[in-house]
Amino acid sequence: MPPLDAAAPAVEVRGLVREFKGGIRAVDGLDLEVRGGEIYGFLGPNGAGKTTLVRILTTLLRPTSGSARVAGYDVVTDADRVRRSIGVALQEAAIDPLMTGRELLRMQGALHALRGSEAKRRASELLDRVGLTTAGDRRVGGYSGGMRRRLDLALALVHRPDVLFLDEPTTGLDPTSRAALWREVRSLNDEGTTVFLTTQYLEEAEQLADRVGIIAGGRLEAEGTPDVLKARVGEPMLIVTVDDPADADAAREALRELGRVEPCAPGGTPERVVVRTVRGKEAIPPAIRALDERGVAVASVEVESPTLDDVFAAVTGSRLEGAAEPESAAA
Repeated sequence: MPPLDAAAPAVEVRGLVREFKGGIRAVDGLDLEVRGGEIYGFLGPNGAGKTTLVRILTTLLRPTSGSARVAGYDVVTDADRVRRSIGVALQEAAIDPLMTGRELLRMQGALHALRGSEAKRRASELLDRVGLTTAGDRRVGGYSGGMRRRLDLALALVHRPDVLFLDEPTTGLDPTSRAALWREVRSLNDEGTTVFLTTQYLEEAEQLADRVGIIAGGRLEAEGTPDVLKARVGEPMLIVTVDDPADADAAREALRELGRVEPCAPGGTPERVVVRTVRGKEAIPPAIRALDERGVAVASVEVESPTLDDVFAAVTGSRLEGAAEPESAAA
């Protein structure tokens, strides 16, 4: 399939609602648009509604109300066309442990009307792509978690989909396997595939997503590029620690051109100087030069930037479980 027109929405959701028994709204009046050719990261904790939305967009679950279109087709009235246009790797993917990776890929090809020789060739291509060539003829029951997730991805790519849905694809993976999957997702996107990625990992959204949507309680609470979202929370902080507390005032004067110098807080550390600056990490070299010109002896210079967890906390009032410490760059 040719790549989607980048000007047309790959995913378009309007007023989407999904209710379950007891009046529980897993998706609550959601409006969302994903552009063709981008990686869209859907960030939120377990139970936020991420998986429910993916199941609706992939035609596995009907919405209670509202509308959703994927690759230009309505997920209810054009479900067959949606399914031909998408690839899906869900958390609960069922894979026959007695079959080999190659057999599963060839069977998937047959389901998508690939002829015998074509299905065989496509299986070999995808095994090579996801790094499973040597394991392709082994039974899947002996695969590690990372290998199974890579096979899930290969199965989703058999028919060259326009839009790829990945539902928390790296949950439970070790750092090496996670990094390998990230590289493959980036490569697919570089080739024109639109990727809709749900995750509860801040680093994953930061590393992969062109834009991020933050969901909580079935509602879209914030949306934008990672940098734009973090800028809403506050500017990065340039933090300078001087050797001699008596040099702190000289350091503040030297750093005024870089941003807003914070006043020394009562009870604070006297040798610590804080500057709010939009320049972030780029402020470190000029800060060191300015301090050196004034003869200020510096113990350390670092930058702390807002994180996506700070954004999540600002818009939802809570933090994601296991969130990382603030991002920092030190010199």
